[in-house]
Amino acid sequence: MDVKKLTIKEWAVDDRPREKMIQKGTAALSNAELIAILLGNGTIEDTAVGLAQKLLQKANNNLNELARFDFRSLCKIKGIGEAKAVRLLAALELGKRRNIEPHVERKKITCSNDVAEIFIPLLRDLPHEEFWIVLLNRANLIIDTYRISQGGISGTVTDVRLILKAALDRMATQLILCHNHPSGNLQPSKEDINITHKIYEAGKLLDVQLLDHIIVSATGYYSLADNGLLG
Repeated sequence: MDVKKLTIKEWAVDDRPREKMIQKGTAALSNAELIAILLGNGTIEDTAVGLAQKLLQKANNNLNELARFDFRSLCKIKGIGEAKAVRLLAALELGKRRNIEPHVERKKITCSNDVAEIFIPLLRDLPHEEFWIVLLNRANLIIDTYRISQGGISGTVTDVRLILKAALDRMATQLILCHNHPSGNLQPSKEDINITHKIYEAGKLLDVQLLDHIIVSATGYYSLADNGLLG
């Protein structure tokens, strides 16, 4: 009795490579599942994962050996046409280039002046307010910087939820706020202090530590942490 072979679309959602990657991340996928995503589809005989497994077998289940395959070698494998071969070669080439790419040194924040040096050139000449955040790991290395909002001459709307979502999405454990005062007055307003306290308390609930809030202008900067106004 013939048993119908299930297509990937008929698999449980958690077992489908694309859905599995979205839900659990790339590290949760096997080499065959990652290659299956590149292949896109399989053949009448094999799913994309099955085809990927056969491809790996021809390379002795070794990615370094697979990287030595050229266009013609890949196209000789049943089920891999020109389009699949091109996608595989492109992915393998990116892997090679990554290995020889120089490591980018991330800036480490050690004091309020380090933050000011980033944002004063960026914000000092703006005629309107902008609110930015700096996302950091536990070693105080910058993960990323984000502009959260842009406002008018005297203020900008700051959404605490957007700030903490950005931190969680990038797996940041520490956070620094920064905004500019187009007027040149570096003293924090009541609203500046209130939003700082609000983000500080909300961050504690999510294990995201607020380290500072920097106000910049053409005349310099003001650190709420340095002046004891953070928490």
